[in-house]
Amino acid sequence: MDDQNKNLILAIVLSGIVLLGWTIFFPAPEPVTDPNAPAVTQSASDATGATTAPSADPASDAQGAVNETAAQTADAPRIAIDTARLIGSISLVGGRIDDLSLKDYTVDIDSDELVKLLTPVGTATPYFASFGWAPGGALNLEDVPGTNTLWSVESGETLTSETPVVLVWDNGKGVTFRRTIEVDENFMFSVTQSIENASDATIRVATNNEIVHLGKPENLTRLLVHEGAIRESNGTLEEISFKSGFLKTKFDELKADPRWGEHAELEEVSENGWIGFTDHYWMTTLIPNATDAFTSVVTYHEASDTYKTVARYPAVDIAAGSSYEVSSRLFAGAKQWETIRNYEREGGVYKFSDSTDWGLFFFITKPIFRILHALNGLIGNMGWAIILLTVIIKGIMLPLAYKSYVSMARMKELQPEMEKLKEAAGDDKEKLQRGMMELYKSNKVNPASGCLPLLLQIPVFFSLYKVILVTIELRHAPWIAWIRDLSAPDPSSILNLFGLLPYAPPEPGSMLAFISLGVLPILLGISMWLQQKLNPAPTDPSQAMIMAWMPWVFMFMLGNFASGLVLYWICNNTITFIQQYLIMRSHGHKPDVFGNIMRSLKLKKKDA
Repeated sequence: MDDQNKNLILAIVLSGIVLLGWTIFFPAPEPVTDPNAPAVTQSASDATGATTAPSADPASDAQGAVNETAAQTADAPRIAIDTARLIGSISLVGGRIDDLSLKDYTVDIDSDELVKLLTPVGTATPYFASFGWAPGGALNLEDVPGTNTLWSVESGETLTSETPVVLVWDNGKGVTFRRTIEVDENFMFSVTQSIENASDATIRVATNNEIVHLGKPENLTRLLVHEGAIRESNGTLEEISFKSGFLKTKFDELKADPRWGEHAELEEVSENGWIGFTDHYWMTTLIPNATDAFTSVVTYHEASDTYKTVARYPAVDIAAGSSYEVSSRLFAGAKQWETIRNYEREGGVYKFSDSTDWGLFFFITKPIFRILHALNGLIGNMGWAIILLTVIIKGIMLPLAYKSYVSMARMKELQPEMEKLKEAAGDDKEKLQRGMMELYKSNKVNPASGCLPLLLQIPVFFSLYKVILVTIELRHAPWIAWIRDLSAPDPSSILNLFGLLPYAPPEPGSMLAFISLGVLPILLGISMWLQQKLNPAPTDPSQAMIMAWMPWVFMFMLGNFASGLVLYWICNNTITFIQQYLIMRSHGHKPDVFGNIMRSLKLKKKDA
């Protein structure tokens, strides 16, 4: 086979490896265990009086036994949260932020139901943020506000971006606790906690803020998206996953800690740390002040299926007649790039933009997204932005592509001489190899140069796939007509003649979904087929058959990929066709595309 066909087969093999690799990232959802399983409580302080973890069981002290508190939480008085982007409420029992929905995002493109980020105990999978104190010294658990503490409202009726609320609780022993909660115009809460010690003794406490996830999220996505705990500790980003993943630690793989439970991992953070939970598009993160030292803790309790991320501050002594105050922040919202970046640049949240899972090729993924985001801001449509991005990428790679196509054209010119070498060498492969190397050297042709653009295209493909998969800017982003969500597969179907017949297309995941091709996958197959026709079919029948089937195999394999990715591939194939055609013409070789098509059709008729 000639080197041009070798390059094409190499491209097909490499692309096939990429595509087949994705199929392992669609596992069946893991079962969710019962979040209402009972838990075992333990003491909050050790014999020396030093503050320790509130319990070795992460499900017990911070949110109480679930069965006992569910009714109280459901019936608890609440303070409403209502901003331009958030709506929900704060429970006065425990003072938790446990009811939060995002006004800008709906569950489905055709639904009016808002995405619900935080949910209280008593719902299917409770998920909430809790702020409080761990007692030490002579203090007991009942001396500090806890799960069942009923807070009073000192000021504020509704939490808005202009009006904070202040909660207060007196322990009846001369110590008053206050909690001031504020929220900005986006997704950042500020929580200031204070203690006034009017008693006649010094008290010892440690600030203990946490985010609690009872049970896994109901709809875990594919493995390429990190979902689970995420934290920044001393300049290192760490991810602990709900599910198995490449180079990812799972919660149940964490080692036991005598103070925190059967699965726990602690990290002492000196400054610039944050910790929380992230999923596909949303995140809830505790953010201490940049200069605050704290213990960053990730815990998992199997019996109650409870996951926690904790920011535990060092214990402090508050003398009689004095007061103490500590402030921190809570991000609870969408991982919108501009918003996250502003919190990093202007809000001082260290490396906050890394909370988006950019993947192994982050050095390519980040620039691709930034260009795509800028193009979308300029054009106002993500579909056209992807097309323009493809043009830019192909323009950047044009010098390499030019060398590749020139090399292939020159290889084609050497084809007659190569045939003579084959005849002269006969069965002596070593002689043939030496002769071909001398021929390449004398004509200054590098047969490997045609492979480089193909190899470079793979990380670009991975990176763009990652961008389309993980960035919320692509979620529910329309292009034209029937393409209303570039992060989802093409919804049209050849089985109902693209909407002309009064039948709904097969449901995703059904047996017929694989053959229910939309317009974009079909265009992809055609673009690959036309690209092949720049050259005559291989003379070897086996090679010719493989090449003939490959575009249509890819068409079916990519049928359920995100529309944005298929659109990119169509544009990439189209531009490659034009570039290769023009370069071949510039070197005196006119591709007979129509003739190659007709010859392939005649060959098929002859075989039939």
